[in-house]
Amino acid sequence: MTNSEKSDKNDKAPKDKNKVVVQTIWGIVLTLAGIGVFFRIPQVMPRIEEIKQFASVMFFIRFSFYLLGILLIGGGLKKIYINSGMLKDRGSSP
Repeated sequence: MTNSEKSDKNDKAPKDKNKVVVQTIWGIVLTLAGIGVFFRIPQVMPRIEEIKQFASVMFFIRFSFYLLGILLIGGGLKKIYINSGMLKDRGSSP
């Protein structure tokens, strides 16, 4: 391996680590947004129930909101899990 190849690998490492950190933060934001959806649903549903056009599909609307929250939390936790593993791998390698 030549010196230029070694320096190329060293140049890419900080960029990769920054990407992993940004993706981990994005996972945390997604998870918090999903938790926020769960806290917001009980406050918003009574206002939606007042709209007569939505009276027949309230179950579907409630289901959709909870599914959205679950998907946000699940996606965020998956992103955190994957990228935290990459951070640990990068931290232990020289």
